[in-house]
Amino acid sequence: MELLEIFFEKGIVGSIKSVWGIAIIVIPLMLFMEIAKDLKVLDYIGKLFKPVTKLFNAHEKSGFPLAVGIIFGISYGAGVLIKSTEDGDIDSKSLLIISVFLAACHAIVEDTLLFVAVGATGMTIILMRVLVAFIVTMIISRFIKSN
Repeated sequence: MELLEIFFEKGIVGSIKSVWGIAIIVIPLMLFMEIAKDLKVLDYIGKLFKPVTKLFNAHEKSGFPLAVGIIFGISYGAGVLIKSTEDGDIDSKSLLIISVFLAACHAIVEDTLLFVAVGATGMTIILMRVLVAFIVTMIISRFIKSN
């Protein structure tokens, strides 16, 4: 009886709570993205990141997924990247370039706070992550052929 109770409480209830926790974050983010797209907010964010995307030879509409990944993390950034790719907003070259950048520099606020909590210097963490992401992305972006 105890094994069945553990399976139910930890397995089924725990899984439902995890899915619910993800859903309450992802669904509003996707709704925001659709509304922002209709209101042309994505175009504005893309324009803010235009110097960065231009530097990497990526499509200017890849600025929004880049911003989401830098701020909210690689999971949410990847979700926005996938949606942008499915909608035809960015090409496969831009997808790869932004993915490379986000591999090194994602969730900049959350990760930095976690490292600061254990004694690291926040500004050093941010600067090194951004610097490494820029260098690696610049190098890789120069070798990727367009479709």
